[in-house]
Order: sequence, then C-alpha cells, then structure tokens
Amino acid sequence: MLNPLEKSIDLGLGLLMYSREKVEELVEELVSKGEVAKKDARQFAAELVQRGEEQREELKKLIHGEVTKALHYVNVAKKEDLVTKDEIREIVREQIQQALREQGSLKNEGTK
Repeated sequence: MLNPLEKSIDLGLGLLMYSREKVEELVEELVSKGEVAKKDARQFAAELVQRGEEQREELKKLIHGEVTKALHYVNVAKKEDLVTKDEIREIVREQIQQALREQGSLKNEGTK
C-alpha cells in the first residue's frame, strides 16, 4: 500500500487541476480511510496545494518558453518590434520637413 507521500507524488500533473477545495476533499477522504492522521491533514493539504501551485508555475514557464521558441521560429514580430501610429506620424512629419527644407534650398540656389 502506498503511503500518503507516495500518493501525493503520484498525483503529479493531475494536481494541477485540483483546486484547494478538491485537495481538502481528497485529504479528508484519506483521513476517513485512515491513511492520513487527522492532526497531519491540514499540513498535508497545504503541502499538496503548494506542490500544485509550483507545478502550475513550472508548466506556465515551460509553455511560455515553447511559445516563444515557436514564434521566433515562424518569425512573428514582437510587440516591441512594431511601430506605433505616433511613431509613424513623427517619421512622416520629419520626412515632410526635410523635403520642404531641401525644396527651399533648391529654390534659393535657383535665384542666385
């Protein structure tokens, strides 16, 4: 028969889907079966919840890394690579001003 620690390890990724309430229900069931002492139930539930949160965090990091690699592979632009409307307006404004300056200097040369 597996001890409570081994059972909690066997929950593995399934624990990711467990809410605090579900974990408490599971622990109460283990207590009623005599597999976990009543005095240890609260600590055991807290450990299971903590392990579940750690696994969720690990899974999030793994998914983030894989998505980042996939986006890089397909060469999708990142948010910081995109030009905003305001930046485009400023570029156009600068180009218009430069063209007007050049046009003005050409007129001045023609009148000399």
